[in-house]
Amino acid sequence: MVIDIEKIKQSDYSHLIHPLYHSSEQKDPFVWVKGEGSILHTADGRQLIDGLSGLWNVSLGHGRQELAAVSARQMEALAFVSGYIGGTNLPAVQLAEKLSQICYPSIKHFFFTSGGAEANESAFKTARFFWINQGKPEKTKIISRDFAYHGVTLAAMSATGLPVFWPMFGGKLPGFLHIKSPYPYRFESDDPSVSPGVAAANLLEKMILQEGPETVAAFIAEPVQGSGGLIVPPDDYFPRIREICTKYDVLFIADEIITGFGRSGQWFGLERYGVEPDMIAFAKAITSGYIPLGGIGISDRMYQVMQQAPPDKRWMHAFTYSAHPVSCAVGLEAIACYERENLVAAAAAKGKKLLEGIRQLESLPQVGNVRGLGMLVGLELVEDKATKKAYDPKLKMGEKLHQECCKRGLFSRIRGDTYLLAPPFVTTDAQIDQIVNTVGESVRLL
Repeated sequence: MVIDIEKIKQSDYSHLIHPLYHSSEQKDPFVWVKGEGSILHTADGRQLIDGLSGLWNVSLGHGRQELAAVSARQMEALAFVSGYIGGTNLPAVQLAEKLSQICYPSIKHFFFTSGGAEANESAFKTARFFWINQGKPEKTKIISRDFAYHGVTLAAMSATGLPVFWPMFGGKLPGFLHIKSPYPYRFESDDPSVSPGVAAANLLEKMILQEGPETVAAFIAEPVQGSGGLIVPPDDYFPRIREICTKYDVLFIADEIITGFGRSGQWFGLERYGVEPDMIAFAKAITSGYIPLGGIGISDRMYQVMQQAPPDKRWMHAFTYSAHPVSCAVGLEAIACYERENLVAAAAAKGKKLLEGIRQLESLPQVGNVRGLGMLVGLELVEDKATKKAYDPKLKMGEKLHQECCKRGLFSRIRGDTYLLAPPFVTTDAQIDQIVNTVGESVRLL
């Protein structure tokens, strides 16, 4: 098939609104036409390594015929049926059962959405439902963190800790609060008596006490902050967070939309820290991005409250596409691929190789910090290594690095002056070496 690239671009400019849209930045876009493993192909014949697995989600790599085949078979058999009470479908039941086997031990019940923002919206509503049904309707506030990304629907945007998202939509909703991130490279503790990780976690306790525990419904956190700059917390951070949430009867929501399904080197991100949340939000890699699917899982304690609510006070929450049979069938097959090919362990091993390679660039004067966990790596550029002084945002150093990497065959994403990497789990060792070399060459040109 011959593609008129300029015609496609002009039609794009005329009709398509992109996420985070501004026309000044949608000029001469890549026209993607094919993906194979970790490689993306453009209409003009270029090949680039997919350094971010699409948008943190294509963990199995592109062109998986088994996922396409499962999707087609399910569409032919039963493309859609309502997931509302009074009926069910086999893929949804089987996927919920499978999740109960691989998720945190106390989480065995699941509700499906179409994606991550819907999952977090569901989590916030479910947290409020939980407290209302226990006679505590004043427990509504949600605490999040600076640099958090939880989506950009209205409540999810309010929990997102990136202020750039707030003003043009009227600001945050009331009842959404933020504390500092446990950002090891830049967090400054005012309590020398404890470790930085515990000091950062103690900010949650301070906020709960400031607002009143009787008003706080939940704390939400990504095990590794992804879109906010690839921030890996100290190992003692989440154990202390769990203690605080338990002490003040505040629900702990784990946003595992990026870290879930192996990205951290384990099935779920909090496993590393030996703690369990009360609720989990997931999406992205559950289908490896091949079809939209997300959801929440709730603890046995929360499910018991849902079960015991009288019919007139039931959990009144729903989406047309909840428990979509095709999405759930693809989710089941994606999990089977992770298991069959031992890809969670592969993510840990290959992520270690990638992190070690990128860490070799810390000797460069422009590189302030390299950090990562599992198949998640971030490289932060700074003007002055000694003082950690950031570049003037007007210089757009991160964007310059991104452009240099693209020229050399690596496509990924930035957050400010931090270059983000999260390639597919099937990325080869040679491709990892190529990623490291490409980033190194590009940084040296800045």
